Amino acid sequence: MSPTPAKPGGTRIPSRRTVLRGAFTAAVVTGTAGALLPLLDRDPAAADRPAPAPGPGSGSGSRATTEEFAEMYRGREIRGTATVVVPAGAPADDRVAVAAEPVTEIRIDGRPLHVMRRADGTYLSDVRHYESYPTLLETARAAVDELGTARLAPPAAHRM
Repeated sequence: MSPTPAKPGGTRIPSRRTVLRGAFTAAVVTGTAGALLPLLDRDPAAADRPAPAPGPGSGSGSRATTEEFAEMYRGREIRGTATVVVPAGAPADDRVAVAAEPVTEIRIDGRPLHVMRRADGTYLSDVRHYESYPTLLETARAAVDELGTARLAPPAAHRM
């Protein structure tokens, strides 16, 4: 190998390897900073805020938001509730309420319809388990459409 050639003024020209190493290092530092920025860019005053007061009817210090509906749809009575319980001490932030798992219940003519929440926030039921719906009400209506004149089976008894 020959040494790095010198410019006419006597200074050395950096080798290709040195330039590429410097560019790679700059890219790694920039990528790491970009990945850590959301973690480091939090509001420091948010940690000093007191926890929100508990909501009404929540003795454990947690707060709950509830969605309820009741209607007659195609001659069937549909009732449903979705209650999201946010733990006490959680920040008063919408992200916590969205991440909390709701407790859902849908009844069609008094019989329970099993509903599951998907990761994207939509719902699906045992009756229409290949399609998801954005709200519980739409999920219940789709189940009634699929059932037609049939009734939901009563829940199976748990045996031990």
